[in-house]
Amino acid sequence: MTANPLPAQEPGGAGPSGRDPSRPEPVCEPSVLGSPYIPVDSWVYPAMLRLYSLGLVDDVFLGMRPWTRASVSHMLEQAGARIEDADPGPATDEAQDIYDALMRELRDDTEGPCLAHRGNSRIESTYTVVRGISGTPLRDSYHLGSTIVNDYGRPYENGFNNYTGASGYAAAGRFVLYVRGEFQGAPSAAGYSPALAQALATIDTGLLQIAINPATGLPYLQTTIPQGPIGTTTQGRVIEAYASAHYLNHEISFGKQDDWLGPGLGGGMAYSNNAENIYSFRVNRVEPLHVPGLSRITGPFRYDFLIGPLKGHTYPNAPWVHVEKLSFRPTENLEFGFERTVIWGGEGHEPITLHTFLKSFFSFSAAGPLEGTRDSPGARFGAFDFSYRLPFVRKWLTLYSDSEVHDDVSPIDAPRRAAYRPGLYLSHVPGIPKLDIRVEAASTDPSSTNTASHYGHFMYYESLQQQGYTNNGQLFGDWIGREDKGGQAWITYHLGGNEWIQVGVRNQKAAKYFIPGSTTQTIPAGSNGCPRPDPGTNTCLAPGGTTLNDINFQVVKRIGKDFEVNGNFAFEHWKAPIYLPGQQTVTTTTVQLTWFPKQKISF
Repeated sequence: MTANPLPAQEPGGAGPSGRDPSRPEPVCEPSVLGSPYIPVDSWVYPAMLRLYSLGLVDDVFLGMRPWTRASVSHMLEQAGARIEDADPGPATDEAQDIYDALMRELRDDTEGPCLAHRGNSRIESTYTVVRGISGTPLRDSYHLGSTIVNDYGRPYENGFNNYTGASGYAAAGRFVLYVRGEFQGAPSAAGYSPALAQALATIDTGLLQIAINPATGLPYLQTTIPQGPIGTTTQGRVIEAYASAHYLNHEISFGKQDDWLGPGLGGGMAYSNNAENIYSFRVNRVEPLHVPGLSRITGPFRYDFLIGPLKGHTYPNAPWVHVEKLSFRPTENLEFGFERTVIWGGEGHEPITLHTFLKSFFSFSAAGPLEGTRDSPGARFGAFDFSYRLPFVRKWLTLYSDSEVHDDVSPIDAPRRAAYRPGLYLSHVPGIPKLDIRVEAASTDPSSTNTASHYGHFMYYESLQQQGYTNNGQLFGDWIGREDKGGQAWITYHLGGNEWIQVGVRNQKAAKYFIPGSTTQTIPAGSNGCPRPDPGTNTCLAPGGTTLNDINFQVVKRIGKDFEVNGNFAFEHWKAPIYLPGQQTVTTTTVQLTWFPKQKISF
């Protein structure tokens, strides 16, 4: 076995060992070459997470994805050496299969750094996804829940859905241009009734008397509420499209691009691909940074920053968001990170200027009397995550947790007001090295509250930014939603490094005081569950709640090296009395065919 031949880098990423740092970097130096990101829905991430949990690679920042193709190549240098030195056995053979599959995926990046400097382009993949849905699915992550999660906010309805697309990139020296686009088709649907739309708008505004569009006599349309009728969807959409320049191990980019902040597999509290990607400017330290002296305490670290506009907001319209993340690896087994998200500005509220950005960027105190004014610092959320390979079982068990809090600096200083996604990963079952197990819980229903409920007005929500933590109608944080509890679990049998059979389960339950039980039944002020009555009627909608459970089966198989068949079947039950009476059953059958062309064109 031959490990990745890219030259090793100095701790600070300055260049190959032994090079005189006073001399200019040669143009073929890996530290000055651009590299495209690997999409966050790629099989590469669970494969790398498994190598990490097997103890074969340490330089993995689980809480900051995506990674560039070059950075994954650098991680694999360590894995290749450790696999060679490992004792023979089933676990080592399994690790070798994963390593070989990853090296085949990155074969174009391991042919020598000067090849990329000459320039090259590549069709990364072409694919088609056929999705058949039977029953009435949910597509409302801000209220009732979603049948399909972490899917870039793609449209879907009962019937036949299709997404066909391609991805590719061109690179020359430090510059990269990446595009991933697809044609999307989904059937028409009845959508939510006007009464249901009004009830959900009531949740968001806190008022039963909400604005009615005089032209239609119906509530104003909001992207967070799928009010009907919903027409047939036939559209082209850019999933990712960005231009980037690599400078001193930073990718400086602009465009529509993936992000996933958090160590979990099922969701990211701060950022995920549950919603459509936003257009943003981004500065990402893609290689670990070692600072003499400081890194003796913190270990190597990485940081990420992005800023861009959010779509689909009406109260106020067109706010912006900025996100900052800083992660450390003080030991080879421990990683922890801090993140901050701020949504600010918007038409009719405050302009998007450098002044208002800096005001929100440097604000850490409570908004106080500034809340709701043009001087408001914005809706602020702070996150903390960690992952730890447990003592004595470091090659078996990895414990991790993701958390986020609203209107506090960090979950560390306000643990009872925080939302959580803890998880435990068993990299291989004793005696069955090809089998792994992962379990994650999730909750956005804080334990600290002075009333029975926050009524959905806390996590992922802001009284001014009433579409909250969403882009184009879907939460860009964790799919678990507002004031919900639930979790996920997966058992996976690996047929090879990039082939597997998986069984998963998912549960989501919204608090009964968050989602009403009907669109019309009310209870008087002072009753249990009505501490915040509508001032016009002195009543509240009666409590209800929602429940969603599904079991899903997935098979991923390669035909040859470069053609993948990905089949998934999910069986779901959900209850939401405010929407439809009784228990609803939804089945989803998805087949994705993907071709990964071998050919790369150099120029």
